[in-house]
Amino acid sequence: MRIAIDTMGGDFGPRATLRGTASALLRDSRLCATLVGPKHLLDAELDSLPASLSHARERLQTLAVDGIVASDARPSRVLRGREPSSMSEALRLVASGHADACVSGGNTGALMALAMREVGRVVGVERPAICAAVPTRGARPCHLLDLGANVEVAPRHLLAFARMGALRCRLLEGVERPRVGLLNVGVESGKGTTQVREADALLASAGEDFDYLGFVEGGELFSGTLDVVVCDGFVGNIVLKSSEGLAQMLAAQLGDTLAASWRARLMAWLARPALARLTREMDPVRYNGASLLGLAGVVVKSHGGATGDGFSFAVTRAAHEAHQQLPVYLAAGMTHASDIEGAVESPKKELDK
Repeated sequence: MRIAIDTMGGDFGPRATLRGTASALLRDSRLCATLVGPKHLLDAELDSLPASLSHARERLQTLAVDGIVASDARPSRVLRGREPSSMSEALRLVASGHADACVSGGNTGALMALAMREVGRVVGVERPAICAAVPTRGARPCHLLDLGANVEVAPRHLLAFARMGALRCRLLEGVERPRVGLLNVGVESGKGTTQVREADALLASAGEDFDYLGFVEGGELFSGTLDVVVCDGFVGNIVLKSSEGLAQMLAAQLGDTLAASWRARLMAWLARPALARLTREMDPVRYNGASLLGLAGVVVKSHGGATGDGFSFAVTRAAHEAHQQLPVYLAAGMTHASDIEGAVESPKKELDK
């Protein structure tokens, strides 16, 4: 299985993406990767791979591309550009069948726009969504979507997001009937915007292969009682970024508290196994990698601020989705849902707004 890597996305450049990719390859002997980016930078990073990662080098190929998508580039301008970029060429490897998945830590809007152009959408999906797994108090994570691809949505889009999220959860987590909730400002039927209330009615009457639990509030996202939570991209992105900030603050405060006195340090030493387990389970690095759900190929967005360790988990996530043939599974599920409704609305080619 081959993963195409946009090495120039993210805050730390090709060193983090290349070393993260090498780490993922060492964890899975079935994987190989094509590193896309400027040749002189890739050669330099390959030559400086630490000894612990050097065994992965024989499974790393390079594709020389000098163009780079800037972190602040407008998606519309990127689409109009003629110069190939590390992002566009990595996506083309997936579209041409030369790679099974693509991972990028670059500009999210540009990645979605280019992916829709190069890779295309699953039949029956009007708007792809960004979906990520978030840790919960339960035995499995919760799948949250959309996380920023669709700021303005219609009720039918929220229904489609619920379907895609449930299908992803069923395939990757093995949940036969995922529990789905619609994020709202309250659980009462009269609360929320018109679009959310209309989406609630659609979900309640859709007759899907998931259990729709109605409106949920933000705190329930981490309770372990839900498998999928649906919202528009504006709300979802704020929820995700706020959660990341809260996790960082709590980790910092915990560290400061445990180092405040000799008694606290002694308690920390005694609780070391439990603290290590908690840190491992809640580490946001392990959850890095959001799926661009609804595309005809596997495309995973790594957090722009991910280090090599974080990027490696995004590569592993992409490989898992490709191995499970997630786009094929989505296509079958979305087509089945459209057949039940009796009609399929023609997709609109909205690459950028």
